[in-house]
Amino acid sequence: MTFASLGLSAPILETITVTYTKPTPVQLESIPAILKGRDVMAAAQTGTGKTAGFTLPMLHLLAQGPRVRANQVRALILVPTRELAGQVGDSVVRYGVRLPLRSAVVFGGVKINPQMMKLRKGVDILVATPGRLLDLHQQNAVRFNQLEILVLDEADRMLDMGFMDELKKILALLPVKRQNLMFSATYSDEIRALAKTIVHHPVEICVNPANSTATTIEHCLYPVDKQQKNALLKKLIKDNDWQQVLVFCKTKQAADRLVRFLEQQAISAAAIHGDKSQGARTRALSEFKNSQVQVLVATDLAARGLDIPQLPQVVNYDLPHVAQDYIHRIGRTGRAGVSGQAVSLVCADEFDELAAVERVIQQLITRKTMEGLEPVHALPESRLDMRPIKPKKPKKPKKPKTGASGAVPPRDRT
Repeated sequence: MTFASLGLSAPILETITVTYTKPTPVQLESIPAILKGRDVMAAAQTGTGKTAGFTLPMLHLLAQGPRVRANQVRALILVPTRELAGQVGDSVVRYGVRLPLRSAVVFGGVKINPQMMKLRKGVDILVATPGRLLDLHQQNAVRFNQLEILVLDEADRMLDMGFMDELKKILALLPVKRQNLMFSATYSDEIRALAKTIVHHPVEICVNPANSTATTIEHCLYPVDKQQKNALLKKLIKDNDWQQVLVFCKTKQAADRLVRFLEQQAISAAAIHGDKSQGARTRALSEFKNSQVQVLVATDLAARGLDIPQLPQVVNYDLPHVAQDYIHRIGRTGRAGVSGQAVSLVCADEFDELAAVERVIQQLITRKTMEGLEPVHALPESRLDMRPIKPKKPKKPKKPKTGASGAVPPRDRT
């Protein structure tokens, strides 16, 4: 089946043929449903084309509607992180380049005044993080009387990050009559509970089993002592001539230390995590995509939504605290049918995390050794735990701290 057969307009078809040759499974199901005005609840991993799955039909529908008025928004896309906001915004611009529609992207961590100026004439599509959107509404910079479509992208991540209170406040501001689209990597009980408050008789789409990983990804791990992880990573990069590799660390401090080590070994590297300014994070990602930086070292902030096409390697320098994050981390590779590698460096202290990851993905990860870097402290052998996994509860939002005067400090979260 082709995009033309899905009913998209000619200006959109002329644009997407540059990116896609044919619709992906999630696009085949979501685009017709959205064009019919149905609510949609879709579970799809990153790399399945889900962003285009809601952006393309949204652009088609909005192009046929009325002009947007001052400070109004016709379609709102809520995302959990600044990085994802920028990437979705780029997709909106790219796919809508031949349409007379305006869009904007707003998120925290940068000055609010330029964002307020962009919203003065109104925008057809607004991509926003929850905290900044509420800030803008409180300053009367954005209104929702014309809202037609609401999209929640990476809905499960929003719950994980404790955005439930913000979501409830935003939903209370929106018109009751609207089209609702939810896209999420997983279909947990929490997501279904949230969906009951948002979508109405939705078309349910699931293109991946729960906790599944792409079949094009080769998983392997190297047992190694903790103090030898730097040396092992250096040897893997040099011996295999890896030109572009994404490395995940548990902490911001570990990410910064690893970048310093790699730079000392003449391996260009940059870090992306919550302590970096928005400008630094954007610059690091851009340089990595353009092959100016060989290694991008990230915390789990970057595990979801980063759009890096055809990334060949992802390395878990540390295994994640939450086993499901392994899936989100390695979702950067093995995309669109292209093969990729997920390599983990595992010390004996991380055996419990390894067992949890293998339980989630329902397979034992192949073990390899690096000559000269065999561990002194042996990593125990794994046994696959086939018991069903209970869904984790989302974080409760923290109560804002008050100062001596009792005033609540301004919101500074994403």
